[in-house]
Amino acid sequence: MTPTIKFNNVNALFSRALKEKTNQYFKETLQKKTGNRRIFIKATILLLTFVALYSLLVFVQPHWAISIVLCILFGINLAAIGFNIMHDAGHNSFSESKRLNTFLSYSLNLLGGNIYFWKLKHNIAHHTYTNIDGEDHDIEVKFMRIHHDQKLRKHHRYQRFYFPLLYGISYLAWIFYQDYEKYFRQRMGNNPEKFHFPLQEKLIFWTSKIFHFGLFVVVPVLTVGWLSTLLGLLIAGAVCGMSLATVFQLAHVVSETEFKTIDEAKVKEEWMIHQIQSTANFSTKSKVLTWILGGLNYQVEHHLFPKISHVHYPALNRIVRQTCQEYNIKYNEFKSFWAAFRSHVEVIHAMSR
Repeated sequence: MTPTIKFNNVNALFSRALKEKTNQYFKETLQKKTGNRRIFIKATILLLTFVALYSLLVFVQPHWAISIVLCILFGINLAAIGFNIMHDAGHNSFSESKRLNTFLSYSLNLLGGNIYFWKLKHNIAHHTYTNIDGEDHDIEVKFMRIHHDQKLRKHHRYQRFYFPLLYGISYLAWIFYQDYEKYFRQRMGNNPEKFHFPLQEKLIFWTSKIFHFGLFVVVPVLTVGWLSTLLGLLIAGAVCGMSLATVFQLAHVVSETEFKTIDEAKVKEEWMIHQIQSTANFSTKSKVLTWILGGLNYQVEHHLFPKISHVHYPALNRIVRQTCQEYNIKYNEFKSFWAAFRSHVEVIHAMSR
């Protein structure tokens, strides 16, 4: 897809200083920028948990009350695999091995998505043109208005009431509808330009979709029946969708972040400064949340250095904060998850008027 917007990277003093400090940190600590032993241990735990929960639900079939709890945990596990394994691998930061990154990135296909579409939508559009309407497809949420350049419609006045429902169905809508919409339209979001879709990726699309349908629908229906399968899918899918959508929205759609109107196809700031202005961290002191979210509560560091593994974000956080102070650049961070969530609801409310 042809880029339409350019950033002002002439005399990018802040960017140069931040890159130099970051490179110096890795040089002094003798660390690789990719994942370390901790990320491999975490990936193993999450994948074994996936197998255990799936086996319990499908083959052991415990009491319905226990099954509901297991479905909730399964939904969290699906999201955690996405946050920790697929996300780092999709950015080629999980491992130094490109083959291993490619292989693990297809964990998204195991969960029902498509890594080829994700890389076009997330790595290219979202990470380059964050919070710019018409370019960042991640802020094109059906039935929602979250950018001031998006047209205000009658139903938007109620979006502060129905957004939890949309977030809850977002994962199931993604894997069972939106991927097929992209496949046949061969377009990302509202962009009229078609993307290149190689034959190999088309074959992978159908193979993985059939495999996912068999694993998540056919096998459970044969073992536990269609009603239990439907309820289980809805519970796990809603938990996963709510987790994925909320983490993304708290990072970009909050009162502290900027949504720019681009008139002349040029952003006046450096690309790195734009990323800081359009992104926010939350609850970075929580080790539990950081572990589960794959460091995506350190969203500022992730957007500045998407090819560095999330295991390094706490250390990078100190470097970025210090550099922002030196150059008088506002750094967006909420102390808690709930503070960020309240701010997100305020933006939804504001955009409904």
